[in-house]
Amino acid sequence: MSHLRWSTAGESHGPSILALLDGVPAGLPLLASDVDRDLARRQRGYGRGGRMKIEHDVVRIEAGVRGGETLGSPIAMRIENRDFANWQGRMGADPFTTVPDPVTTPRPGHADLAGALKFDRSDLRDVLERASARETAARVAAGAVARRLLAACGISVRSRVLSIGTVRDRSVLDPLEWVPEGGAGDRLEASSLRVLDEAAEEAMRAEILATAHAGDTLGGVLEVVAVGVVTGLGSYTQWDRRLDGRLAQAAMSVQAIKAVEIGEGWSSALERGSAVHDSIGLYDGRYARGTNRAGGLEGGVTNGEPLVLRAAMKPLATLRRPLGSVDMSTHTSAPANTERSDVCAVPAAGVVLEAMVCLTLADALVEKFSGDSLREFLRNLAGYREQLVGR
Repeated sequence: MSHLRWSTAGESHGPSILALLDGVPAGLPLLASDVDRDLARRQRGYGRGGRMKIEHDVVRIEAGVRGGETLGSPIAMRIENRDFANWQGRMGADPFTTVPDPVTTPRPGHADLAGALKFDRSDLRDVLERASARETAARVAAGAVARRLLAACGISVRSRVLSIGTVRDRSVLDPLEWVPEGGAGDRLEASSLRVLDEAAEEAMRAEILATAHAGDTLGGVLEVVAVGVVTGLGSYTQWDRRLDGRLAQAAMSVQAIKAVEIGEGWSSALERGSAVHDSIGLYDGRYARGTNRAGGLEGGVTNGEPLVLRAAMKPLATLRRPLGSVDMSTHTSAPANTERSDVCAVPAAGVVLEAMVCLTLADALVEKFSGDSLREFLRNLAGYREQLVGR
């Protein structure tokens, strides 16, 4: 059961995208600009499509905040779709004066066909509008609120791109160098592809440009790290309380994400246990690991080390040179539908994954430390930290 509950609503070309977030303690400082910062980060990145030239995402906080502080009641947020103006007569709740031409050729790799069969829709637009990654703007808004709660607890979350296509960024840096604000973190935010190595960035840009000229798309691998996470979030006592499982589900729910690992996941399957597990020692009076191959989680519980999640994003399903499909109205072969789309959205997906990690960690924090107000919440956290020092 979630203690920090949230949901989204809205269609890609509808009037707006909505987010509702419940369970945030009262008294948390929150401004629209805190949310707008992450919304802008989601829109950046080399390889994005024409939609980003239309939209300039900003949030309107409709409920749950007064005078710059949360009230403890549900927080409602709205992000206007500027492109809705170009879709008058084709989108919206009112009956159509003239029924728009239906979309009838599903895209391989997209929710089009499965969604149409599930919901008994003859126009694929009824499916693709909601299945679109435009929905992630609402996730990022909700995640930005969760990020504020994490920051109050001394936790920072940031993502970086490890690879796009076959091009890899092989930079090896301690997360404490690139996750918190300043230094390498600022350089990462200034990168057009959220990478640390400039040579890798140039090679990635060239690969994206070549892929665009071929009418194709590219995926990649992302890393999201949280530092400052307290020991003891999550639980091993029930399957659905294990935090690694909750994080994996959250990450896999993001459009186009096809694989997730915590720490050295896939590579650990090739090694012996002595080369995988992290030795335990006492450092400055606290238990710590000499390495962090576990990625900050053991038995579904955080162990105090940086939390490391990696995810593989497949190439986007909308191709300018479409694959073969079937027209559902005539049952004849036809090219798949094409929509305006990105060539590569891997850097943006990193910001969305940050939001999902923030929301999942915030839920685990609220679960453990409760508190209707931020003051009560932080008091409970401080008491627990004192308990850990005394062990």
